[in-house]
Amino acid sequence: MTLKSPANHPLHHPAAGFNVETVSYKNIKFSVWDLGGQTSIRPYWRCYYPNTQAIIFVVDSTDVDRLPTSREELHAILQEEELRSSLVLVFANKQDIPGAMTDAEVAEGLGLADVAGRDWAIFKTSAVRGEGIFEGMDWLSNALKAR
Repeated sequence: MTLKSPANHPLHHPAAGFNVETVSYKNIKFSVWDLGGQTSIRPYWRCYYPNTQAIIFVVDSTDVDRLPTSREELHAILQEEELRSSLVLVFANKQDIPGAMTDAEVAEGLGLADVAGRDWAIFKTSAVRGEGIFEGMDWLSNALKAR
């Protein structure tokens, strides 16, 4: 993955719509569809499900109020037939902000313990500092290679 400087990294700013990018990381090419989280575009997410091997779900660790909505959306997409074999990588972002939920708190809030029959992992990240992203991508790269 060719990551941009932290201030320009895609995890730094919320997606305003659909962003498409091809990135390489550890000799694996990823076609990345950043679908954003706006309620109005969520019905269109399913257009991008076919042939998806992994889901990277980014959570704002400072937004406790929206965590239940994030949980509902994550579990809804995990029920989609076309995504049943997809790996799940969760980035608990904004760890650089005081008071951010821990990765364990985000995992509990998202109900990750209830996700059965698929590989998943959660990593603490700070997009502005560039922390945790490579560790998560290493996990994803290794998990994809192991398939």
